[in-house]
Amino acid sequence: MEEQEHILEVLKMTRDAVENRNYFRIKELSNKFVHHCSINQDADVISVAVIIYSLSKMIERESYKKEKDWDKFYINYLENIKNMIDALEKNNHKKFHEEIEKNSVLINRLSGNLRKNIIDVFNRAKINKASKIYEHGISMEKTAKIMGISLWDLAEYSGQTNVGDINLGFTMPLKERLKIAEEIFE
Repeated sequence: MEEQEHILEVLKMTRDAVENRNYFRIKELSNKFVHHCSINQDADVISVAVIIYSLSKMIERESYKKEKDWDKFYINYLENIKNMIDALEKNNHKKFHEEIEKNSVLINRLSGNLRKNIIDVFNRAKINKASKIYEHGISMEKTAKIMGISLWDLAEYSGQTNVGDINLGFTMPLKERLKIAEEIFE
């Protein structure tokens, strides 16, 4: 399965970026899943995109690293990614799905501000990824349903980012097109 290989490759790159605490690269890798999510609307892949993006946001914020349970959570999170990779390498889709589900367990084990903040990061990540999927042409209603968020949250976020303002019917004025054509044939 070509898509499985792509997911596996991105997860391996994510693992390496996590180990190097390169949040920019992790965020970039989460966007690689958006195209797949838009086409196949696979809940597991969408969940992985959210997991990866959330992780980038958590690593980016220095304040989380000062929280009591951060180190343990970070180690378990990295182990979770490694287990997802292992499951895909063994073509064990059930185990892959279980590892995605374990991600919620990791968060639920936390307490205090770290738990509250990480839940907030995950909720915002869902909205962000939903916005990216919506940009790819999936209806707002369907995107909100796929991501498990409210239509209102997606509409509000998309309105702030001008996602819905894309005018696909826009054409360049004739004078500008002629100028470009003249420059080409000079």
